[in-house]
Amino acid sequence: MIGILLRMALVALGLYIASTIVPGVVFDSLRTLALAALILAAVNAVVRPVVIVLTLPLTLVTLGLFIFVVNAILFWGVSLALPGFHLANFWSALLGSIVVSLTSGIGTAFIGHRGRVERYRYRKN
Repeated sequence: MIGILLRMALVALGLYIASTIVPGVVFDSLRTLALAALILAAVNAVVRPVVIVLTLPLTLVTLGLFIFVVNAILFWGVSLALPGFHLANFWSALLGSIVVSLTSGIGTAFIGHRGRVERYRYRKN
């Protein structure tokens, strides 16, 4: 349970960073940002794997670059479903989804399977 909450917090952090550095990604309030993080986390957990499997041939042909388009479309879909979360155009969705993916990917690298923050130590032999 802690792991899910930490990952959702990372998505919220990524959404906040995206709203500050990507032009065209706007949230009306912090409540909207929190709801967007909740919905985006659910979409990434349930819908994204199905869409990835369905678009696998196109993803293979484009050498994996179509994944960025899939992420942008899901990001756009969350903005359509949530009043108060606005995207200016497709490029805002693409750049915003990249920022959220990078933020949550880097953060998730430090969270273990049980939801605990892990420390990595370098040992000299």
